[in-house]
Amino acid sequence: MRTHCPYCALQCAMTLDEDGDAYRAAGDATFDVNAGELCVKGWTAAETLRHPQRLLSPLVREGGRLREASWNEALDRAAEGLRRVRERYGAAAVGVFGSGALTNEKAYALGKFARLAVGTPNFDYNGRFCMSSAAAAQVRAFGLDRGLPFPLEWIARTACLLVVGDNLFETMPPLRRYLDAQAQEGRRIVVDPRRTELARTANVHLQPAPGTDVAVANALLHVLVAEERIDRRYIGERTRGFEAVQRAVEREHPERAERRSGVPAEEIRRAARMLAEAPSSIILTGRGPEQHANGTDGASAYINLALALGLPGREHCGYGTLTGQGNGQGGREHGQKSDQLPGYRKIDDAAARAHVAQVWGVAPESLPGRGLTAYELLSAVGEQIHALVVMASNPVVSAPHASDIRRRLAGVEHLVVCDFFLSETAELAQVVLPSLQWAEETGTMTNLEGRVLLRERCVEPPPGPRSDLAILRSLCQRLGAPDVLAGDDPEEIFEELRRASAGGLADYGGITYQRLRDGERLCWPCPDPAHPGTPVLFRERFATPDGRAGFSVVEHRRLVEPPNREFPWYLTTGRIREQYLSGTQTRRVAPLRRAAPEPFVEMHPLLAAAHGVSDGEAVRLVSPRGSVVLRAKLDEGIRRDTLFVPFHWGGAQAINTLTSDALDPVSRMPAFKVCAVRMERVPTNG
Repeated sequence: MRTHCPYCALQCAMTLDEDGDAYRAAGDATFDVNAGELCVKGWTAAETLRHPQRLLSPLVREGGRLREASWNEALDRAAEGLRRVRERYGAAAVGVFGSGALTNEKAYALGKFARLAVGTPNFDYNGRFCMSSAAAAQVRAFGLDRGLPFPLEWIARTACLLVVGDNLFETMPPLRRYLDAQAQEGRRIVVDPRRTELARTANVHLQPAPGTDVAVANALLHVLVAEERIDRRYIGERTRGFEAVQRAVEREHPERAERRSGVPAEEIRRAARMLAEAPSSIILTGRGPEQHANGTDGASAYINLALALGLPGREHCGYGTLTGQGNGQGGREHGQKSDQLPGYRKIDDAAARAHVAQVWGVAPESLPGRGLTAYELLSAVGEQIHALVVMASNPVVSAPHASDIRRRLAGVEHLVVCDFFLSETAELAQVVLPSLQWAEETGTMTNLEGRVLLRERCVEPPPGPRSDLAILRSLCQRLGAPDVLAGDDPEEIFEELRRASAGGLADYGGITYQRLRDGERLCWPCPDPAHPGTPVLFRERFATPDGRAGFSVVEHRRLVEPPNREFPWYLTTGRIREQYLSGTQTRRVAPLRRAAPEPFVEMHPLLAAAHGVSDGEAVRLVSPRGSVVLRAKLDEGIRRDTLFVPFHWGGAQAINTLTSDALDPVSRMPAFKVCAVRMERVPTNG
């Protein structure tokens, strides 16, 4: 039984075999992305399918508690609450919050449900917390956003690899085979405040203070310009706006960046020369430079570097960003962002609205306009938003200023959650609708290469749960909009998705289930059934009106919340190998829970000594928004002024209780990667 992993955007192929009452996963050696390899999460993914904590019946709240209910009662209650709020406050008082874990079909159907059956503009998804800054920067520069505009194999073949703010050995372990191949003959630069496992393999490790990525990138570009190591011909023929950027980086010399970031000026020069001297280079950014109140500028600064070197569109070269969620790419392509319609169409573009409206059989003016983005939507609950539908997401753990979000969701008039475990968010709901899992239903996913993959149903689901498509169809019927989803067959919905995306930037018009079943490797855009797909973008032109890529003037900005006397240390957050996102699945898998039972706070031994803290001792971290108690983990590889905590746990261990809710003005990405904290030693009893 062949399927794909439910976790990250590599979408590694696996097989499932029955093992008594459970299933056992193994890597699928026939799939080129992972060639049979899986990470520890993939190997244990099947443990969720028959997990004893799995939701098998709908739940409704009565007398302050959730109790089991029939599907009819639960769906009636869910729809009645949505209808009541809509009638009392208007359709915009209902919010819909989606997920990068949804298949393309479900993401598309959720958009139709929100915009037609509910009629709300306030529809966004948790991918806004992941990819939005890089997406905005790529659209600004290239005219479209695809995680990797080139095949994964190019990573193995490039002569110089620059990775900014991502520990790939932890976040995407099956990429190791590409990284190991690249290291055999190539050079590597890593930019990260921590000396991670990946950073230890680098020829140059730049270790900036959190939030100073633009300063470092601009200094790298300054060196390239000053030493005339840029590709003037490429710049002249394929880009615009370089002159303004050149003037802006004239004063951004490495010594200035050193004062701002703490990175030695000579190390910046060494890294810039290494990039320029390589016959091929790839620049990859992760969440490190992106999850900031200037995250779009952080990604743009590295895109500027790539353009100045003439990388995008050249063999074994380019700029890419590392998509986190399994379908973070496809999830936004088909309308899960409040400003987008299927096919990457802009919701405020008249032609885009007309095309989608024609496919949907409605008047263009009936489509809602631009609505609230993810954190704006959550933070409006209880004020502007009085009902919320959450599908396959756990914002009580994943959102910044999490204690405030929990308070709002606990008090909202109507909360409906679709999930297969009782997450921290589902615990607060008025109605919980149990859904099928990844191996129990068919649908397509789009990996970080823009490659569309068919994940076929290969496991018989237990009695009780229903597919998200069936749930949405039932809600549409109860809301008086039965024609919005005429069926819940994923292939039929994909056929409609093809028409809706046709002619858009993310054109799936030529992709069919049959072509995918026949083993074709299809990356969008793929406009017609004879088209082979587009694994490499930008070879001849960019997706801009004039075909040229645009440089952007970006400047280092003071942090929204810099360390100060009361909160003197930087806090940054991230992922670890054994857990995934909000941990709704992985924290329930016994081998993963044993390997990583709780979060920790990583700190330099000198910082620990200054506070009288020993390894493994409990400490309290305090920000302007709250406090968390965690055990110390000492590591000489982290900056002495920085603390690192993984974000996969909820409740009293939720580090997003502390993180800042400052938003990037373009992407509306929260500033997860840096806030100011103080550290207090927790006295032991006795």
